[in-house]
Amino acid sequence: MKEEKKQGKLIVFSAPSGSGKTTIVKHLLTQETLNLEFSISATSREKRGTEKDGKDYYFLSASDFKSHIKNDDFLEWEEVYRDNFYGTLKSEVERIWALGKNVVFDIDVSGGLRIKRKFPNETLAIFVKPPSIDALKIRLKKRKTESEDKINMRVAKASAELATAPLFDTIVVNDTLEHALTEAKQKVSNFINS
Repeated sequence: MKEEKKQGKLIVFSAPSGSGKTTIVKHLLTQETLNLEFSISATSREKRGTEKDGKDYYFLSASDFKSHIKNDDFLEWEEVYRDNFYGTLKSEVERIWALGKNVVFDIDVSGGLRIKRKFPNETLAIFVKPPSIDALKIRLKKRKTESEDKINMRVAKASAELATAPLFDTIVVNDTLEHALTEAKQKVSNFINS
């Protein structure tokens, strides 16, 4: 009798921009015992810095993105700012599950909660919280990737996002990175092995 392949789990990391979720996710991907594979999101925004298509994001034009929406190709998607879309292609999750791995998402708050609603038992939704809004603003400025207006827009959005933290399964406060990495790894490991 053929053994049925166990479906992987979904690990969602959401946070306001600049909270450190990407750093945490990159660290967890190096932890072989977690058997994680990164879910590459699709976006209609322009590439930043050294980002590569198919590695950091699937970069689509706004019209291509809208075609995928029409075809119901997304597990979740959102228009974050006007004509600036982000989403998770269903084919991306299927690709990772076919590898026998658990899917890890670095995704905005709305998308993270949508995945949790669609797969309530298979998903661990983790909210990464900055120590304060001021600390968040400092981190965003240090990146030197966006204008002052964009930073202010992200900080304003962060306040609304922070209000959603209680809707997540658990919260990791990123006050010191080392502590946040350890806590995140423990929570993910416990969930995967449960």
